[in-house]
Amino acid sequence: MKTTLLLIRHGETKWNVLGKFQGIQNIDLSEVGMYQADLLRQRLDGDFDGVYTSPLNRALTTAKVICKGSPLSPVPIKELTEIHFGSWEGLTYKEIKDTYPDHFSKWRTDTTVGPMYDGELSIQNASLRAKTCILSLVSKHPGQKIVIVSHGGLIKAALIGLFNWQMTMYHQMILGNTCITTIQFDSKLSPILTGLNDTSHLIAHTPYSI
Repeated sequence: MKTTLLLIRHGETKWNVLGKFQGIQNIDLSEVGMYQADLLRQRLDGDFDGVYTSPLNRALTTAKVICKGSPLSPVPIKELTEIHFGSWEGLTYKEIKDTYPDHFSKWRTDTTVGPMYDGELSIQNASLRAKTCILSLVSKHPGQKIVIVSHGGLIKAALIGLFNWQMTMYHQMILGNTCITTIQFDSKLSPILTGLNDTSHLIAHTPYSI
């Protein structure tokens, strides 16, 4: 009996467009982000048995849009919150690299911990948090399909934890806004990755540039 998990990143925010690290800052969806969420809703069409979400507005709003027309409501889970990037939040990659060059380099190149300047302190910490939470939620839905709406950083950390990848894999993936990453779990909670960064619902749909 397989359980299917759809890991979904939230819709676009203004900070996404500016390239700023959002972390635990409570940034709202932009107009484009709301439209992306609705396209995702149309694609999923209520075909899920449970929806869990980060409590941050950009994820929670995306999850609420997904659930429109469904009898389900999204369940906020604190452990699905984005990685806490500490002093890096509100800065761009270039600003972080220029201001914290040594810590930035170690974060990018360390394979076992992925240390950060402060905040959550490491990619490894986030990966353990995400893995534990996801396996707990999946175990409650044997044979069903569930949705988890979270954040790009935490989803990448979750994949690292679930598949025992090196921490540098964090920097070798790009996850677009409202992308779907699909994982199947067997009865022993062993994961199989069947889809990554699927944003096909956004293609050639809107007057916006997505």
